[in-house]
Amino acid sequence: MQTVNESKVKWSLRDVIFLAIIAIFFGVIFELWSAAYYAVAATPLKPYANDLTLGVWLMAGPLAGAILQKVGSSTIGEVLAAAVEMLLFSSWGAANLISGFVQGIGTELGFAATGYKNWDKLGLALSVSTTTIVTFIWDLFNSGYADYKPGMMITLFIIRLISAGFFGGVLVYYIKKLVTKSGLLKR
Repeated sequence: MQTVNESKVKWSLRDVIFLAIIAIFFGVIFELWSAAYYAVAATPLKPYANDLTLGVWLMAGPLAGAILQKVGSSTIGEVLAAAVEMLLFSSWGAANLISGFVQGIGTELGFAATGYKNWDKLGLALSVSTTTIVTFIWDLFNSGYADYKPGMMITLFIIRLISAGFFGGVLVYYIKKLVTKSGLLKR
């Protein structure tokens, strides 16, 4: 049976401050990013708007996980960022919290699949995969994706995977590298 290292469970004040910074930063970005969603939704690409833009809304969880390397940091980071977005008068209101939780759990599953031992490329790749799957299943019921024909569902899934992979995987990886290089993470 795999056990999680105690340092991956205990939180320090520094961890909480980093988490708060990530949540506030991404909460603001999430709120501003809704304009991109609405811009795409106002075009003939409307059926693809959610999946094209979703990747940005998936960044707080993987970044919190990759930087803090704590059990639960991905879920908490995503929910807190969603709360900040909601408090900035998001058009989705309290539904942000549910979405943040679903997205955070999806990300958390990816890091959990490594036993919380890989927070780098493998952990991020798994978190992108699990987040894509979990959020897509959620949208099958919540957003009516189940009513689409199989070809459309496959197309939406692939677009979501690419968006999540770029924003929640590639960009998060490089942001983590920059933060690490800055020396802020020295413990």
